[in-house]
Amino acid sequence: MAVPGSSGSGQPQFISSTGNRSLSNAPLIDTTNTDQIIVPDRTSWKNLFAYMGPGFLVSIAYIDPGNFETDLQSGAQYRYELLWIILVASCAALVIQSMAANLGVVTGKHLAEHCRAEYSRVSNFILWVIAEIAIVACDIPEVIGTAFALNMLFNIPVWIGVLLTGLSTLMLLALQQYGVRKLEFLIAFLVFTIAACFWAELGYAKPDAKEVVKGLFVPQLKGNGATGLAISLLGAMVMPHNLFLHSALVLSRKIPRSVRGIKEACRFYMIESAFALMVAFLINVSVISVSGAVCYSSNLNEEDQMNCRDLDLNKASFLLRNVLGKWSSKLFGVALLASGQSSTITGTYAGQYVMQGFLDLRLTPWIRNMLTRCLAIVPSLIVAVIGGSAGAGKLIIIASMILSFELPFALVPLLKFTSSKTKMGAHVNSTMISAITWIIGSLIMIINIYYLITGFIKLLLHSDIEIVAKVFLGMLGFSGMAVYLAGIAYLVLRKNKEGTHLLALTAPENQQMTNEQVNGSIYSLPREDIVNMQLPQRSSTQEFD
Repeated sequence: MAVPGSSGSGQPQFISSTGNRSLSNAPLIDTTNTDQIIVPDRTSWKNLFAYMGPGFLVSIAYIDPGNFETDLQSGAQYRYELLWIILVASCAALVIQSMAANLGVVTGKHLAEHCRAEYSRVSNFILWVIAEIAIVACDIPEVIGTAFALNMLFNIPVWIGVLLTGLSTLMLLALQQYGVRKLEFLIAFLVFTIAACFWAELGYAKPDAKEVVKGLFVPQLKGNGATGLAISLLGAMVMPHNLFLHSALVLSRKIPRSVRGIKEACRFYMIESAFALMVAFLINVSVISVSGAVCYSSNLNEEDQMNCRDLDLNKASFLLRNVLGKWSSKLFGVALLASGQSSTITGTYAGQYVMQGFLDLRLTPWIRNMLTRCLAIVPSLIVAVIGGSAGAGKLIIIASMILSFELPFALVPLLKFTSSKTKMGAHVNSTMISAITWIIGSLIMIINIYYLITGFIKLLLHSDIEIVAKVFLGMLGFSGMAVYLAGIAYLVLRKNKEGTHLLALTAPENQQMTNEQVNGSIYSLPREDIVNMQLPQRSSTQEFD
């Protein structure tokens, strides 16, 4: 298959040489074709600049309004005691996101496409439905967060703000014509805008540095309330749709398809992700620290103390204004608006790649965006009208917990695929990485299951409904839990069947490839659909399988 923007010299894109070119005067990023991001074939740290971008799009999911909601409640209720959850989740996120990037770089397919090739039609459809629910659950905090930000900055009622968030579709359509590189610069700018706002808030609040460090490195989990918030923090940090998104975004680069080139791409994507996630980590720490410092301040009035007991995004604005001043409230509003809009962008594109990957279905981008947005706006609008800002805040927590429970259905396939030699060849996960990631995944699943079972039992025991209704709900609930566990067990125990025709072969004697082999490969990167941030036309079997 011809490579977009390639020359007609017949020179293969995929090479096995590991030679070193001297390109001291070469540009950092080759942009022969403005729709491509071409990584120069050289051994140099300067190549890192060509890989910068996807990590920032991914990091947005770690600093979206859902994170801010759970961060604020964590600081208000437990001060700095749950900071260690953010540290653990950030470290786990780096490992998991690096695996997602490696899957795309090595195989030329993203996670959703691998699921379609690997699983049966029924299993694939169920996984797609779960992924779509996760995207809607992710979009709900973005809708509500943007509505809160509009209320803080312009005094627009929350329910009207929820309706106005649908207009962000117009901004998305305007962005799509400029390609992936411009989008990455915009998202990076928004990330640093959020960071600047919250670091300024940190300067206003002046939390106790020793207590913050203690909260980061001394694990504490006191009571079921802390357990529930910990799960919400975890669900808001490691999101299922992010795994699909990251494995797709790395396909926007045209990398040297040599053994050295692939290893370099994996390494630089990890470095780039680490930098972006470190910024996101510091932002989350700042939000919790500001919330903890403000709510445990000695000069709070009675109204502010009441707000701290049930803190949400909207109440946080008034609390910051009362305690730290008007500018603090405005900074929070700006950060929240930037977070909500940038999260909308990445969530929409994740939805596009999920639908394309699982169903091989093409939708016009604005239709896809409006469909997802309407599914998120309807419950958000109902809750905002009936329950006000407090109800909308609780909906964010519920959405974050849904994401946490759905995470195994994206994480387990990722772990299975990246631990498979038939798919990853020489780039398969090491034994140590496999062990660490399976431990992380197991802990997430165990915590989720424990909280689900104990919470459901307490709900039944303390409810005032009739005994017959309790028995019926108990049977229904535990049947649902059994199906949930069976689904996870199926993904864990099922052996991979589909292999990948790897170009980065394990055997050194097989690393020399002919032009005929190269030209017949499915790995002519970059993928046009990823580069242009739009869905591709329906592809032929020869092109992808």
